This record gives sequence, structure tokens and C-alpha cells, in this order.
Amino acid sequence: MLTLKECLDFCELTEDEVNAIAEHEHVPAIIAAELGSYLLQSNEGIDLIKRYMLEDIENAELDGRHGKAQELHEALEGFNTTHSTPRIL
Repeated sequence: MLTLKECLDFCELTEDEVNAIAEHEHVPAIIAAELGSYLLQSNEGIDLIKRYMLEDIENAELDGRHGKAQELHEALEGFNTTHSTPRIL
């Protein structure tokens, strides 16, 4: 059986990024790691992960969870740095 740490090492996402997916999709982190790994295979999937994070940031702000929103914003910034998608002109 794989541990969460092993899944994180395999999926090319940070723990914060996986936790953001897990929060958005209401699934355990190990499932979010698998989902995230799958989504990273296409530009559309990468954009979907970004949308998940943006929606989570907005929800945290609306709920007054500003610390959580900041944590998610930092995760999004890191994600944008390591997983950019090409712009189509």
C-alpha cells in the first residue's frame, strides 16, 4: 500500500496543492493526489486545478477565513510557477 507521502512524491504537486484539491472536491488527500496527477496531464486539467484554488480562495474570504485564503493564495502562486500553461493568441 502506498502512503500519502509516496503519492505526493509521485504526483508532482505539493502537499498544499493536494490539500486545496481535496478541500474543493471534498475527498481525502490521497484521492486528491491521484486526481491532481491525472489533471496535470493536460493544459485543461492544469487550468481546472487553478480554478479549484481560486474558488477555494473566494470561499475562504467570504467565510472570513482570511488565513486560509492566504494559505491557498500562496499555494496558487507556487502552482502557477511550476505548472504554467501556454497562452493561445
